[in-house]
Amino acid sequence: MSCQRQLKILDHPLIQHKLTLMRSVETPSHSFRRLLKEITILMSYEVFSDLPLQNIHTTTPMQSMESPVLSENTVCLVPIMRAGNGMLDGFIEIVSNALVGHIGLYRNKETLKAHDYYINLPKAIDVGKTVVLDPMLATGNSANTAISIIKKHGANDIVFTSILAAPEGVEAIEQKHPDVPIYTCSLDERLNENGYIIPGLGDAGDRLYGTT
Repeated sequence: MSCQRQLKILDHPLIQHKLTLMRSVETPSHSFRRLLKEITILMSYEVFSDLPLQNIHTTTPMQSMESPVLSENTVCLVPIMRAGNGMLDGFIEIVSNALVGHIGLYRNKETLKAHDYYINLPKAIDVGKTVVLDPMLATGNSANTAISIIKKHGANDIVFTSILAAPEGVEAIEQKHPDVPIYTCSLDERLNENGYIIPGLGDAGDRLYGTT
């Protein structure tokens, strides 16, 4: 299937264990939020595996040396509101100096098309890697809209991260933005008639914040 060329499924046992707990209808919002943060921390190992380093002079208790640190302004995190905000804390905990932008999108319930209502991106988004955050890659409409917005603001090294993905969403990104890798923890079966991932975990935003 051609859409999997840019798809990276993170199947680490700890991620899969926590994902199963997130899927359960019995998991309350506070546990869902904690699990989402923990999974994103684990995802960061792969998502940030190619970040550039620079050497600095440092002194250990034993002697001076040249030692690597992350280059300045190497990461910009852009959650798609509102559910994407739930992934932000985990990545920030690992890369504390990351820039942060936000894109607010809503989905037309009839057409499933995404429309923006809020865009706030750093001026330096064109420097380094931009990571788009959204727990669910369903139709791909929101993802493609956000990626297009980010590209218009100058970013050219973009990755998309999600907790779950549907084949339809992966295919949508592959067709419109074939240069954007996708990191997810599971490629689920399909979308239902309402555009929700099956078996999925429900509406990520509602489960994060206890709304319906």
